[in-house]
Amino acid sequence: MTTRTSHQPDNETDETDETRTLAAGRLIALVDAAIPIALTLLALDLPVPAGDTTGAMLRSVSAHGKEYLAFALSFAVIAAHWRAHHEIFRHVRSLNSRLTRLTLAWLFMQVLMPFATRVITADGAFPPRFSLYAIVQVLASASFALIIREIRRAHLHHTDVPPRVLSESLVRSICLAAVFGASVPISFLTMSSDAYLCWLAAPVVLAVARRIQGRAVRWRTGSPGRTSRAVYAYGAAATRTSVRPSRPRSGRTLTRQTPAADL
Repeated sequence: MTTRTSHQPDNETDETDETRTLAAGRLIALVDAAIPIALTLLALDLPVPAGDTTGAMLRSVSAHGKEYLAFALSFAVIAAHWRAHHEIFRHVRSLNSRLTRLTLAWLFMQVLMPFATRVITADGAFPPRFSLYAIVQVLASASFALIIREIRRAHLHHTDVPPRVLSESLVRSICLAAVFGASVPISFLTMSSDAYLCWLAAPVVLAVARRIQGRAVRWRTGSPGRTSRAVYAYGAAATRTSVRPSRPRSGRTLTRQTPAADL
């Protein structure tokens, strides 16, 4: 009786890995091509200052000040999203269908940003307009958090990636989603532009989150804190003082270590 053993050839495995690597490169290229288009659409919507004199032009610029501020804000937001995507995907070695769908959902939010910018700068009905922009940011940050989670779950990253790279980006995305999400009910409560102050709290929230995460990492890895370093220094000093020189009869200097019971 003969048994037939089937196995996958090594060259077929290599081709599969190479195909997945090429797919990751194509997805990154798609993102890198779509982000400049979104930034260009932001600039196309900027109003041109009008006026026959310098004073009239300056008054026109002042009248359209919120459009220019919204452009600067959206440009910085899209650039920050792209930078976070670039920092993570340079460590990605392959793709799966779920990661592709999540990336396309994240990219959809980036392309939608120019439309949300036009909505938030329009007149009237401030809470709904503000909320639309904030919800786009919530969905963008939440989808990116899911992207990082999928990369970690399916082990789609290179083996030499430091764990803190993914964990820090995940915490940052969750914090941003929480800040923008909290600004939505605040806009309906205040009914004014005071809701923008909630967005200004984002750097503070991120700094606090990084501090807490750093302490948690030190606690898990067992790295010494202030108290443990002080105890270590005291123990080292006690060990040095326990070494006392003694001179025997032969005239040579010997070293005698006091037992721990004598201390």
